[in-house]
Amino acid sequence: MRRAVLAFLIVLALGLAGLAFNFVHGWAGAGPLDRELTVVVPEGASLRTMAAKLEKQGAIGSADAFLLRARLLGGSGSIKAGEYRLPKGASNAEILTILQGGRTVNYLLTVPEGMPSILVHERLMANKDLTGPVPVPEEGRVMPDSYAYQKGETRQAVLKRMEDAMSAFLAEQWVKRANGLVVKTPQEAIILASIVEKETSVAAERPIVAGVYANRLRQGMMLQADPTIIYPITKGKPLGRRIRKSEIAAVNDYNTYAMTGLPKGPIANPGRSSIEAVLHPAQTRALYFVADGKGGHIFADTLEQHNENVRKWFELRRQRGEM
Repeated sequence: MRRAVLAFLIVLALGLAGLAFNFVHGWAGAGPLDRELTVVVPEGASLRTMAAKLEKQGAIGSADAFLLRARLLGGSGSIKAGEYRLPKGASNAEILTILQGGRTVNYLLTVPEGMPSILVHERLMANKDLTGPVPVPEEGRVMPDSYAYQKGETRQAVLKRMEDAMSAFLAEQWVKRANGLVVKTPQEAIILASIVEKETSVAAERPIVAGVYANRLRQGMMLQADPTIIYPITKGKPLGRRIRKSEIAAVNDYNTYAMTGLPKGPIANPGRSSIEAVLHPAQTRALYFVADGKGGHIFADTLEQHNENVRKWFELRRQRGEM
């Protein structure tokens, strides 16, 4: 009798050990998912709801077994809303960790340097992953960069990150600005930086361009920046044609061919390097610059030098058949 009881207990222990092994292995072992899977956890979704969804999608073998194992082995953390990628063969434990960790799939929306706010608005509204309306942002308030977002996020939330990034960077750089600047406020710095941004795409030139404009402002000269003519016409969009003489002479709050000083506001959203250039302009005597035909500019201290540089530029354009 004792031997029978002992044998029964041994068999029972082995059976329980096997069940425990299978229970734990079913939690930590590879799951049935035969491919990478993207799943979306809606706001307020429960683990039970998601377990049923995961079973239907083939990520887990049984929703009930998953829930039981999660209760006993998975801890007390709650799942978080968002979009997640589950790897092929993900275990039940790995799946729960992913859903509780909040490391959602992020997508990127890029605002290039110098993009005007009207085009930022169009880019936000054209993105079908985002939701809700958003106004055209104030010019110069958006920091050009790539911004991560989640599907279903509001456009207003993404725009706020863009504006907060600009505010934070400008505040940080303003306290580090050089002494004796011609710009006296952060807003004036953004206005001038937007002009520098639109005048040159060569990062190394931006401090020199900023220095030229600083010199002109100090001497009461007109800035004569072509992009300031275009802005009131298109709100920063490409003009698509040559500037007309009547537009050069037009009197408004932006055209720096018809006024001295800065325009009333920015003409684009300047990037970091243009802002830094305005806050740390090159020490130069140059007052003029013109395209050099190679993607950059050539600078001049005097009008006579500048006129000669312009002559060479026009000659080059004639050789290219552009005039």
